[in-house]
Amino acid sequence: MKVFLDTNVLASALTTRGLCAELFEVVLQSHELLISESVFKELERILPGKLGQSASITEEFVAFLHDEAFLVKGEQPFPSLPDTDDEPIVASALAGQAHVFVTGDKALLKLQQVMNLPLLSPRQFWEMLSAFDESN
Repeated sequence: MKVFLDTNVLASALTTRGLCAELFEVVLQSHELLISESVFKELERILPGKLGQSASITEEFVAFLHDEAFLVKGEQPFPSLPDTDDEPIVASALAGQAHVFVTGDKALLKLQQVMNLPLLSPRQFWEMLSAFDESN
């Protein structure tokens, strides 16, 4: 499954132990992680700034993602979203034909989907994966 993890999920996976870190591991092991330049730029801005990560940790994490994730390069028209900062990121998920977009952004989660792309919280995605595993 092609999975696009929003910046907030990736940042949580790096900075905290818990659901986002576990989801990140599962996606890396069993799915195709999609990422965009917009997400790289946001991570480079928020990890050292808002989240207090060192420059070296930030660089290592971004380099790791460059190696492990599939970079979406295609252009997609930006969907109209409540926060225009989210538009290029969701557009990248659509261009990469993601099966799911996982985010902690409450405004995005209220939409439930953009075009045919489901917008799920980390918990909803975890429950979806658990239900899928139980059925197989």
